[in-house]
Amino acid sequence: MKITVHPIKDSERKPHVTDNKKLGFCKHFTDLMFVMQYSEVDGWHNAEIKKLQPFQLEPSCLVLHYAQEIFEGLKAYRTSDDHIQLFRPDMNAKRFNRSAARLCMPSVPENVFIESIEALIRQEHPWVPRGRGAALYIRPFMFAADTTLGVRASSEYLYSVILSPVGPYYQEGFNPVSLFVTDELVRAAKGGLGEAKTGANYAASLLAGRVAREKGCAQVLWLDAAEHRFIEEVGAMNIFFVIDGKVVTPKLNGSILPGVTRDSVLQIARHMGLKTEERTVSIDEVIGGITTGSISEIFGSGTAASISPVGSLKYKDRDYVVSNRKVGPISQKLYDTLMSIQYGDIEDPFKWIHPIELSQEKAASAAV
Repeated sequence: MKITVHPIKDSERKPHVTDNKKLGFCKHFTDLMFVMQYSEVDGWHNAEIKKLQPFQLEPSCLVLHYAQEIFEGLKAYRTSDDHIQLFRPDMNAKRFNRSAARLCMPSVPENVFIESIEALIRQEHPWVPRGRGAALYIRPFMFAADTTLGVRASSEYLYSVILSPVGPYYQEGFNPVSLFVTDELVRAAKGGLGEAKTGANYAASLLAGRVAREKGCAQVLWLDAAEHRFIEEVGAMNIFFVIDGKVVTPKLNGSILPGVTRDSVLQIARHMGLKTEERTVSIDEVIGGITTGSISEIFGSGTAASISPVGSLKYKDRDYVVSNRKVGPISQKLYDTLMSIQYGDIEDPFKWIHPIELSQEKAASAAV
């Protein structure tokens, strides 16, 4: 299979946003996109890089009716010596295929997944912003394209990759955010879609997210669906607690998304000599720990937000302030180390960095 590149005219190209403060998050998109088709007869085929444009879908397209779609999120970073690199794309490829299996969708071979991203970035590398805190956000996604209605798995799919130069996910940047703990609404249950990166998983969070914003909070901290007692994750990131100096995070249980950054934080923390623990954490333990001081820091982790310190929890209409709403030393050190690896400022002891060789750019096509 070949990737056919359809060049666009200079007059069709959009001006780049050169001020990182004006980037926002996924407000601007590059000129090109990657698209590939799947059918049960031909498998994956017709891979193209072409001008970013709307999809033409029939009103009966299955994704519009039964929400059979998945996606991923990762970033490309520009180093101080002007190289471009990805961070653990193999983990995103594996998670993408786990999500695909859960939604009865075809897998995308890991090498094809990574090459689709590399090939597109080779065409669009001037869009990768410079400066710590800015990056090129990468959104691979797949959706059902069959046009015969019926509650069943589609026989046809589209896989695509789009790119967006971004700044910080939260307006607060690397400053503590407030989280709203809901004990009424439910994001996901064991056996459901919680551990899959699919739109339906996130659609379930929208109402609680609106309530959180009305209460002055940035995101929702979710509790388990069965008892509303145990911490799960935040809408856009996994959650960590520093309890008596130990870095603790809820264990993966089938309803928590297995975050790439989550796994990275655990490994970095151990490398730094910190003790880590993956276990069930109740909201009562968290509130009690904040009150007594045994919980000294709370922070979230995710590709979009990297590491995001938490300054307070709002639970049952009461605010519980963490670390005087200041960034804690462990959160700061983990953030600095993670960012330094991603931007190539320090040696990567974990072999996570995946460099993109721009010299291998092919003008017309590239083998996958």
